[in-house]
Amino acid sequence: MKPFLLLTLSLLVTCLAPAKASDDKPNIVLFLVDDMGWMDSEPYGSAYYDTPNMSRLAELSMRFTDAYAMPLCSPTRATLLSGQYPTRHLVTTASGHRPPQEPGASLYPEKVAPTKPLIYAKSKNYLDPKIVTLAELLRDAGYRTGHFGKWHLGAAEAYWPDQNGFETTWFCTPDPGPPSYFSPYGVVAEGEPGNRQKMGNITDGPDGEYITDRLTDEAIGFIEAHAEEPFFLNLWQYGVHGPWGHKEEYTRGFAKKTDPRGEQRNPIMASMLKSVDYSLGRILDTLDEKGLTENTFFIFFSDNGGNVHSNGKDDRKIANIGPNHPKFAAIQDWKKWAGEEYPTNNAPLREGKGRIYEGGQRVPLMVRWPGKIEEGSLNSEIVHAVDLYPTILEVAKVGVAEDQPLDGLSLLPVLTVGATIEREAIFTWFPSPQGGATVRSGNYKLVKRFETSATRPNLFELYDLKADIGETNDLAKEKSEVVARLDALLEAHLEDAGALRPKPNPNFNEAAAKVVSTADFGLVPKQCETQLEEGILRVTPAGKNPFLGTAQVKFPGPLTLRMTVRSQAGGTGRIAWKTAKQESFSEEQVVDYSVADGSEWEKVEVTIPVKGAAGLVRIYLPGGDVTEFQSIEYSAKSGGKKGWDFAE
Repeated sequence: MKPFLLLTLSLLVTCLAPAKASDDKPNIVLFLVDDMGWMDSEPYGSAYYDTPNMSRLAELSMRFTDAYAMPLCSPTRATLLSGQYPTRHLVTTASGHRPPQEPGASLYPEKVAPTKPLIYAKSKNYLDPKIVTLAELLRDAGYRTGHFGKWHLGAAEAYWPDQNGFETTWFCTPDPGPPSYFSPYGVVAEGEPGNRQKMGNITDGPDGEYITDRLTDEAIGFIEAHAEEPFFLNLWQYGVHGPWGHKEEYTRGFAKKTDPRGEQRNPIMASMLKSVDYSLGRILDTLDEKGLTENTFFIFFSDNGGNVHSNGKDDRKIANIGPNHPKFAAIQDWKKWAGEEYPTNNAPLREGKGRIYEGGQRVPLMVRWPGKIEEGSLNSEIVHAVDLYPTILEVAKVGVAEDQPLDGLSLLPVLTVGATIEREAIFTWFPSPQGGATVRSGNYKLVKRFETSATRPNLFELYDLKADIGETNDLAKEKSEVVARLDALLEAHLEDAGALRPKPNPNFNEAAAKVVSTADFGLVPKQCETQLEEGILRVTPAGKNPFLGTAQVKFPGPLTLRMTVRSQAGGTGRIAWKTAKQESFSEEQVVDYSVADGSEWEKVEVTIPVKGAAGLVRIYLPGGDVTEFQSIEYSAKSGGKKGWDFAE
């Protein structure tokens, strides 16, 4: 063969051979945990959870003490892929599993009820295709890109990860959690037991296979397939989100364990975290075995703070429900292992997931890059999910998209040379009646509400997080100049981003706003109107037989009803009930109670001789005038209890 031909073939082979990861193109792994709180691992201070691989990673990484995500998952995920705050990408809540809105349609509802003072823009239910994602930029720069796990950024195929720059994918949709943590993962169509509907491109494994393990297998397969090329592995765990599937062999051990801090005690959550930790260990081991560790930029992060509201003692989901309920088995499993414990406890941080206090958005962040980032180091710089997009691009030496606004700053100088971040503040935008916005600047954090309530009476709250990490001492009144400065920063950001702010409701009726539908929390008014104000439920008759009914006391009788009540007119009321098996009420199933007239509160106790499990119970009002309640509580000898304390 002629030398010229040999040279030509040699050049051709060289051009076709995949480029290996190099200093210019290091591999990138983003390991994202769902609903993992700041305190949910040993390196961050947990003495209950068992996370040896997170500890192992911490010893090799820079660990951040003041890292922030959004209070819910979809906004954080959109921010990671766009480098933008929710004020700009408009994904403001966890609605990525819902049908997408029509492109270009207004996110503001045409009208809202007259009881609502403000009109809030809805969240986008998908990541806008116009946004140039992190994966698209890396793919176009020669990276092999793979997404594995939770997506929650668009249920329709047009918004799936393969349409956002990921070449290899394995995921479920719609989210927010997997249909099951155990294979088979498909969903059985109602009335068609043999027709299991697939979600996304997930595939079943052997019966009983655990999705966290399978997800890890798929991610390892991606690493092995592209070990000779630069790759971006986007591994977004389903754990530790509901439906809280767990390995009982792990859970059994944690059920016997106690937390020396006395804060964390949920064996299901501990079990799921152990599985996530094992997944992390397997990914780290694979990088070691393939000789890829030294040139892999590795990020460990969580999408929001720990869940402190699901399945607890005040959650309807943990109530006694019938065996025909679709969630009966899952709830009984939770009760067996966790009782009435919430998933986790974020103490010393305040509140958790879905809230704008620290427990809802301060999260773990560890970053490893051998030889470039100091191992076992601790950093207290204020950093945010919005910073990871420009950081990864700078690590990969890939430019940002032209004409696309970028809100984050690259953390590379912080990671590699210990630089400080030159910016005035970071922001949270969580528009809802219970939400608001926050500004973190230095040690100070400003909380700005859109609406006040009995439990959130002030529009502004100010906290010094260095002195008061638990946000217990509101400094807003004594440091009004700090409030004004931080509010000005927020207003400037909202203006720059074009945020969709809440708008006044032109149909707002202040009198109507005081009338509440107690049906929202399971106490249904019939032939009467309810008004909740200053801890008192005021019930005004609007028909001949006004009553408050509930279907949330399905306990075996007899029942005891306790009420704190008063009535201007006084008189005799009655309690009526029917069992779950009865189709209608019976005149024989009625007991009376009496209330004196006047302004004094009375504690009334009534025994309800229910035989069998209660179905519906009604409290008929005494007299024909207003009756007021401070509290109502039903209880059974079996231990079942359901009540309403209107002061809360």
